[in-house]
Amino acid sequence: MRIGIDGRNLGSATDGIGRFVHKSIKALSALGAEVLVYAPAEINANYEFPRDVALRTGSFKALPARALWGQAVLPSWAARDEVEVLWGPAHRLPLILDDRIARVVTIHDLVWMHAPETMRVRTWVGERLLMKPALRKADVVATDSTAMATALTTEFPWLRSPIKTIAPGTSPLPAPGSFSSLEHLGITRPYALFVGTLEPRKNLRNLIKAYGLLPASTRSGCDLVIVGGSGWKQTSLADDVRLGGLEKNIIFTGFVDDAKLATLYSNCLFLAMPSLYEGFGFPIVEAQSFGKPVLTSNTSSMPEVAGDSAILVDPGSPEAIAGAFDQLCVDAQLRQKIAAGARKNAERFTWENHAKGMLHIFERAIEQRRKTLA
Repeated sequence: MRIGIDGRNLGSATDGIGRFVHKSIKALSALGAEVLVYAPAEINANYEFPRDVALRTGSFKALPARALWGQAVLPSWAARDEVEVLWGPAHRLPLILDDRIARVVTIHDLVWMHAPETMRVRTWVGERLLMKPALRKADVVATDSTAMATALTTEFPWLRSPIKTIAPGTSPLPAPGSFSSLEHLGITRPYALFVGTLEPRKNLRNLIKAYGLLPASTRSGCDLVIVGGSGWKQTSLADDVRLGGLEKNIIFTGFVDDAKLATLYSNCLFLAMPSLYEGFGFPIVEAQSFGKPVLTSNTSSMPEVAGDSAILVDPGSPEAIAGAFDQLCVDAQLRQKIAAGARKNAERFTWENHAKGMLHIFERAIEQRRKTLA
């Protein structure tokens, strides 16, 4: 099977969708698929592909030029290479494409509809303008979770393309280091861990507020470590910490490499991730792969991904977050009980399983396209 893949998200090594696309490409290639990757500009140097993966890049770096690339250049490249199916792994498909080419789009989330205040304006505009046309053009729509599939049928009752759910995988992290190796980050006490880009959707203001509601006795035995690169609209987080008098208990590490991330997961008491909205939630699975319990939200895909190894809370309630946080900080037996099935739950999510599922979806799309042309 000759598969064309829109690789526009491969420009950043820290972007979650970029990592998703990279891992998907490698897994599809490992299963013997012929993969052609198209990108508007040079991809990030950290992304390496097997030799049998073909990569075609342009010089469309600015946003307007990238949009033009997606609607004019990408479909022409796909037609010239005679791909059997074109996959838009992140909400986009060309409006015009050779009729012989099947088309699949993956929808990860509907943040632009359910939490628009957490998005950059330009991102919101792009989603609003281009997601619906992609859904109309797709022969098959893929989602990361059944929660997302249900949301699509609810929000877009006109959608006629079949919706198939296939969860993404997670990659094993390096062997973790010892607790003492975290001292240079300022970590010297037991801690709860947050992992993710610092952006409004991650609900960090409510998490910090919840931490401030904890009894002093709880805070003295459980710091909060926040791991992730800066996103946007989060410059006030440091002020929130300072005004709450929490400087000695809340630690911002910034972006860390995989080896340090593994050490942070391995040595934490639990993951605290009460996001407002998630299409999937990779840190949930990563923490569980280290046998850790999770505090997460009772919304979108998070309950489905976390399974039984989590406490679910209302992300809009700092009091609810604080209550669960307090329990997990002070009750070791509760942590052990919740984490009992964590590793088994995490084992469900592999890139090989994701690639096998996507190949079935591509086959279905090709069949649908042939019926359309018949």
